[in-house]
Amino acid sequence: MSAPIVDAVAPPDARVVSPRSGEQSATRDGVADSRSGSDGSGGSGSTGAAEATATPWGAISLSVAGVLLMAFVAFAAPNDHTLDIAVSSLRLPKLPGPASTYLTCAAIAAQGAGLIRMLAANRRGWSPSPKRLVGLGAFGALLLAVGTPVGSADTASYAAYGRIASLGLDPYRTLPGELGGSYAHLVGNNWLFTPSVYGPLATFVQQLAADIGGSRLTLTITVLMLANAAAYVLTGLVLVRMARDRSRAALLWAANPLLLCLLVGGGHLDTYIALFSACAAYAALRVRESPASHEMVVGALLGMACGVKISAALVAVGLSWPLLREREWKRLIVRTVSCLVPLAVMYVPIGIHGLDPLSQASQLVSSPSVWALVDLLGRVTVGQGVTEAVITLAWPVAMLAMGWIFYRRTVGHPAELGLEQPRGAYALALGWLLAAPWCMPWYAALVWPLAAVLPSRRRADLLLTWFTLGLALFHNTGGHGWSW
Repeated sequence: MSAPIVDAVAPPDARVVSPRSGEQSATRDGVADSRSGSDGSGGSGSTGAAEATATPWGAISLSVAGVLLMAFVAFAAPNDHTLDIAVSSLRLPKLPGPASTYLTCAAIAAQGAGLIRMLAANRRGWSPSPKRLVGLGAFGALLLAVGTPVGSADTASYAAYGRIASLGLDPYRTLPGELGGSYAHLVGNNWLFTPSVYGPLATFVQQLAADIGGSRLTLTITVLMLANAAAYVLTGLVLVRMARDRSRAALLWAANPLLLCLLVGGGHLDTYIALFSACAAYAALRVRESPASHEMVVGALLGMACGVKISAALVAVGLSWPLLREREWKRLIVRTVSCLVPLAVMYVPIGIHGLDPLSQASQLVSSPSVWALVDLLGRVTVGQGVTEAVITLAWPVAMLAMGWIFYRRTVGHPAELGLEQPRGAYALALGWLLAAPWCMPWYAALVWPLAAVLPSRRRADLLLTWFTLGLALFHNTGGHGWSW
């Protein structure tokens, strides 16, 4: 006979008695730890348990190698995958084009493979120390933050918008190309003649960095990178604090090699959205202690997230969906007002024209995506105008449909009890990530923190990991193009 089957949702520290041998099996966090073995002798069962919980050194080695390779590319700047300037004072010889491409792609592949294998080991029972993972992640974040941004030129546009604001000009009307000098020189062609599409809070951070850096562009970028790394580490601390499975939360964010290199190594301000969203979800889970005050905190944090990028509104809607279903009108009103007030305060000095660039950005279509194929076929058949209209109408429907599917798959699951709000936000954010016409790998920062506080779902975790990995392999040249 086989060993007893333990209910997957057994309460922590429950004891299960084997009907065959009478020996007990301990369960922790709903995972059975069979002590009697399949034959009652305790031999093969103990060996299997030890193998299941063994440290996956191969996966860890891949993850570390991926981060170190990315750091090597960063310190060997400028090359075809970094900004066209060496930001760090620690400089290695400049990498030729093909070498930088091979190393960058190898680094990303190693990060993804390491992450997938570590998550698989975690599902089998490996439970690493969350504190150690947070510490290692913080070290990796610092290492990447002092290097030149890799995989994207967005930090150059952040610095340019900050410099515009620091000079007393309006980054929502003044173009980076009008700055001239070193700030304009680094900005990619896509953003050189585009006003800022970021929220007022993002502009504030960019201006603060430019105020510190002044005419020294490299100092401005370094300040942006360090501030972003600090936000990443803080997000990890919040997630580990709030998650039921702290090891899983640390693996999905704090020590996630793929996200470390995407968000910290690339210097993307999407990290701030993750921070405010994680804090809002944490406050939402504690709302029963003092509903009114906590709802105000939740709303204010969501307003700040939207002040970085308007896409954070998806988290606000997802977190609030359970309140709407339960007709918690008072809490919903308090949260909504608390979200809109800081947003209004931030936008009043700027004016409504600060939202104008968003309408232009909403027409963009990126590859690889199904919308790129629709766009290509539509332009040669029905024309550009009709194609844009179809995509504009279709993608929100696809987002809502996928979000609803993800949400319904876990409704009523015992492991999800008490996590209705993060689950709603996760489902909608994941639907958006998969359905949006314009999607970059760092946009996944909206989804990963929410996944970290939810119970493990093998298929959903693999979907999110593979999707992020695929986008990272496709978008990592910073506008330089591929060098093979």
